[in-house]
Amino acid sequence: MKDYKDKIGKLLALAHSPNENEAKAALLKARELMAEHKLTEAECAEAARQEVKDIKTEFTASKRRDPWLIPLSAIIGEHYCCKAYRTHISGKQTQTIGFIGLEDDAELCVEIFGYAVACIRSRIKEIRRELKDEGWYTDKYIKRECDSYGFGFNRGLSRAFDRQQEEAPQEWGLVLVVPPEVEEAAQHLGKGEFKAKAQQEISRDAFLDGLKDGMEFDPTRVLRETQEKRTPALCG
Repeated sequence: MKDYKDKIGKLLALAHSPNENEAKAALLKARELMAEHKLTEAECAEAARQEVKDIKTEFTASKRRDPWLIPLSAIIGEHYCCKAYRTHISGKQTQTIGFIGLEDDAELCVEIFGYAVACIRSRIKEIRRELKDEGWYTDKYIKRECDSYGFGFNRGLSRAFDRQQEEAPQEWGLVLVVPPEVEEAAQHLGKGEFKAKAQQEISRDAFLDGLKDGMEFDPTRVLRETQEKRTPALCG
């Protein structure tokens, strides 16, 4: 049986430039390979029982800094059979993101999450530079544009995942779900809702740019194009 994590690692290395369409294409294709691999395991009855793994990532965010990052973790965790969570030191606003899942799922989820964050931050860096070059936008305005792009990316990616699920419900309907042992292990995390002021101060154009990209992109076409590029590299 081929190692699907190696396949997905190679897939994530296909993106030559850190643009949002290539990011979503890789994330969606990785999810498809994940589903195919699990189906093969089930059919061959070769998969050993895995332990639930808790991985705390290096990524931190708060309601003021990168607020889009926390809902992104929830979206990716949900669609890769894991539960995302966040922890913080009492009295501190910064929260650290982690994932709980079966060993292979959790490791893959963390890798994919890191890839998505790198791609979003790369585009946000471009937005910030472009607006600063204009010379008359305030820091508050620039931050709103950047956060709005992040939230738009989240919404577009979520809808792309949902569309992908609808297109192959018989194949994936019982596969890409959080296993009961993971749900049980995540019970202690609590269910606190994350609400940031930035979510109520969205820039319509920046948000819709991300949403449009997520709804209109063609994973098959983008993956085919990225495979033809000469120098594979991860975002960043």
